[in-house]
Amino acid sequence: MELEEVIRQRRSIRKFKSTPIEEAKLEKLIEAARLCPSAKNRQPWRFMILKAEIKDQIADIMLQLFESHDEKLPGYVNSSRYTAEIIKTAPVLILVLREADELWTTGDLLSIGAAIEHIGLAAVDLGLGSLWIRDTGYTEKEITELIGYPELQLVSAIALGYPAEHPEPRPRKPQEALLLHYRKH
Repeated sequence: MELEEVIRQRRSIRKFKSTPIEEAKLEKLIEAARLCPSAKNRQPWRFMILKAEIKDQIADIMLQLFESHDEKLPGYVNSSRYTAEIIKTAPVLILVLREADELWTTGDLLSIGAAIEHIGLAAVDLGLGSLWIRDTGYTEKEITELIGYPELQLVSAIALGYPAEHPEPRPRKPQEALLLHYRKH
């Protein structure tokens, strides 16, 4: 598929078929991320590919957040409940981690974001769907302890599978609304 078409076809997929993802395709996704540029070539990303029970345990940790709070959680946290259910239906969950280093936070997070987008675009090219997930951040400590890496920062996660939906493109601002023009002081 041509790059422009891959970019146009990329969507956040929230419904997946139960079909397993071939190992060769998972390797291609990680390779796409590995080849991504990074600030000062730090390559700060670490990936963990999870399936089956361990993947579902991550979702359960996210759901426990709601059981352990008697008070109402802020609205944006409530999306974690829906995201946890999506994780359970996705055949694969990739956790994206990094070694925490305050001096490199901005560069590392920008680099990791680019690596995640490489995975998302490669997924489209391979006939897969993906969902870039931020909601794992609310239960980061519990998740990193479960997977055996409490010293790492859980930056994000990616749900992957063959799409069981084909959503329409979300509205986008026109280019004119995005471009700033130099203002002399």
